Amino acid sequence: MDFANKKICILGLSKSGIAAAKLLNEKGAICTISDNKAPKAEDLQTIDELKALNIEVEMRENKKETIISSDFIVTSPGIPPSADVFKLAKVKAIPVLSEIDIAYLNTDKPFLAITGTNGKTTTTKLLSEIIQKSEKNTIACGNIGLPPSSLVNNELDYFTVEISSFQAETSQYFGPFAACFINYSPDHVSWHGSEEAYFEAKSKLFIGANGAKWAVLNNNDQKVMELFDYCEENILTFGKETDKNCCYIELGIIKFKNQEGEIEEIIGIDEVSLKGKHNLENIMCAICMAKTINTPTDAIKEVLKTFKPPEHRLEFVREINGKKYYNDSKATNTDATIKALESFPNETIALIAGGRDKMTPLEDFVKVAKKTTSYIILIGEATERFRKALLKDGYKNIETASSLEEAIDIASNKDVQNILLAPACASFDMFSCFEERGTAFKDYVQQK
Repeated sequence: MDFANKKICILGLSKSGIAAAKLLNEKGAICTISDNKAPKAEDLQTIDELKALNIEVEMRENKKETIISSDFIVTSPGIPPSADVFKLAKVKAIPVLSEIDIAYLNTDKPFLAITGTNGKTTTTKLLSEIIQKSEKNTIACGNIGLPPSSLVNNELDYFTVEISSFQAETSQYFGPFAACFINYSPDHVSWHGSEEAYFEAKSKLFIGANGAKWAVLNNNDQKVMELFDYCEENILTFGKETDKNCCYIELGIIKFKNQEGEIEEIIGIDEVSLKGKHNLENIMCAICMAKTINTPTDAIKEVLKTFKPPEHRLEFVREINGKKYYNDSKATNTDATIKALESFPNETIALIAGGRDKMTPLEDFVKVAKKTTSYIILIGEATERFRKALLKDGYKNIETASSLEEAIDIASNKDVQNILLAPACASFDMFSCFEERGTAFKDYVQQK
């Protein structure tokens, strides 16, 4: 697509918005970044730098005249489809693109897309390291925090990109070479408008004219497998054995079966560095994605032995007086917390949970919590709903805390082997993001 002399409005002074604006500016577009928030002190230097590149920046409002005079709009993942700016764009028939679209339309390098409700970042980083070990150039990017638009001028063989439902929803042209769907559970329902809309957003990577040439699907996830009959190209599955093109575990060995039905032993599960049943799912998914680009097994195996999980994802922090502290602040929904709890079979746990409630059903969480935890300490806005749900099902070892630090102190006094922060909630009632929450947990534990 030729962007030269096109007037483009980029919504949001964010990492992705800034990266898209800079790339489009290089391509000769006339760019304006529009943000309805007031600039922060740290934004002022960035704004000056953008203006020096002849990129206009409007703060405090999305001006109507800027929107309606644009040939294209590039949106930030944080702006929901229900926003007035999108309604205006629809009335004026102005195309809306994602930052992922902008990167994709400005390179001929293939994209490897990772989506799912949980495990995206771990799988993205794992796949990226495997590809790098095979002496190909790639960088983990996308929803992981690094916009792919900022990498278009790099010497890459592949873009290994984490795709959120927000990014998928607003992408119009993005067509990955391979895409995986790790797992599914309801999330971000309020942003998308419904659970089905959330699933449909992620499904865009696999079906239709822009569907991936290779689809990697979790065949233990019934919802994910609804896509099987709609994928028009090649399909790999992981989780359980099928007649061909699958990755599975048999007798403690992770195995891969190719198109001809030939079986290759990849690695023993006791040799991998990642902890937890859910990470075996992430590993099998990454193996399938790596196989779509013919990555040697030796490279896969070497990385699986040494790979360290990303920060804030079942991250071991410290052991104090026989108690191990784990930071899983990224567990921002009940499904992620369930997977964290199931990572400690036959070990006692004091769980710290709560935060801003996503209002997802709690029945499965309560069921698993009763089996796996000795104590639960609740914090934040979700405290009362979680407490009532636990009490209703007969769970009584509940305490509440007014701060994360108080919750850590309470948990530290319990006779358990593990103290786990896995909130099952967003962080925004007490922190700006899950990273800040996880860092606060780690800092306080390190001080004890």
